[in-house]
Amino acid sequence: MASLLEGQARPIRLADIAKAAGVSHGTASNVFSRPEIVRAEVRERVKAVAEQMGYAGPDPKGRLLRAGKVNAIGVATTEPLSYFFDDPFARVMMAGISEACDATGAGIALVSAANQEKLAWNIQSALVDGFVLFCIEGGSRLVDLTRERKLPFVALELGFQDETVSAIGVDNVAGARLAARHLAELGHRRFAVLSLGFADNRTGFATPDVVRSAVYTGTRDRLAGYFEELSRFGIDTATIPVYETENEEKSTRAGLEAIFARGERPTAILAMSDRMALIAIDWLRARGLGVPGDVSIVGFDGVPDGALSTPPLTTIAQPITEIGRRAARMILDHDGAVRRETMGVDFVVRGSTGPAPKA
Repeated sequence: MASLLEGQARPIRLADIAKAAGVSHGTASNVFSRPEIVRAEVRERVKAVAEQMGYAGPDPKGRLLRAGKVNAIGVATTEPLSYFFDDPFARVMMAGISEACDATGAGIALVSAANQEKLAWNIQSALVDGFVLFCIEGGSRLVDLTRERKLPFVALELGFQDETVSAIGVDNVAGARLAARHLAELGHRRFAVLSLGFADNRTGFATPDVVRSAVYTGTRDRLAGYFEELSRFGIDTATIPVYETENEEKSTRAGLEAIFARGERPTAILAMSDRMALIAIDWLRARGLGVPGDVSIVGFDGVPDGALSTPPLTTIAQPITEIGRRAARMILDHDGAVRRETMGVDFVVRGSTGPAPKA
């Protein structure tokens, strides 16, 4: 045994274990992969030799790569890793992805990095069969990097005009119209919009040029739905402030500060995510403004947190869990086809909206 170990520069291989134990390579392999077919005394001898030589077992990564399938899905975002746990939309989506993976015994690898170089490395090195892309920020970058891996992927957003990208999303225009109509029918005429990004790495008031040149057409579609419906009620949409956020607390609060510093305050806020809507409720209450007494708010997502807020949030509810399940199945059952699915939304009226305050 010592002679085998002396001067051993390379890692111990299964062939070394087989030779030292006096068995064939196939028998040694079966000890680790199918131990039930190996006689107990042989199995114990091989394991004893392996332990003495410091051999932990075959590299599962190599075995999986030889098989051509690793039975795992990568879920990728350009947000920090905490996004998967902090964002209410992401948490519900991950529940749906997990359900589909649990049903087949597949694993999940979370892939994220705000740093572009690290993101590229993480995408390239992830040991997965395909990717589900959270195209919130940096979606175009995620698509480009994933294409380079030549693995199947699906974007959780229909906001890409590239018809070669598999994607699952909702009818953003229809959902936005429902939200705007509800507020207009309650008598509201002064509106503001808390917007998702039209492009990467930008916040602030969105000009018409910004909207027209949007990278994320899903954001543009939601704004179009709002404005189309409000125009039907004779509202001049050119006067409605649209503040582009990063869908997190800092930029949402900055947007609210900027909107309410403009003069005549809005009586209704259309938020393109429940996360922004919930931040807005807290921001308004902290300043002594009632929701919905002074300002009504409609979100967009239908996350569980909205039902628990004070007041409960009126929202456009996406079938988030089902979207996650379908996205995972697209990867697990990939057959080479590009699929783009548009799912419906539900309008959930709760306590964050009410009649416009009397002048």
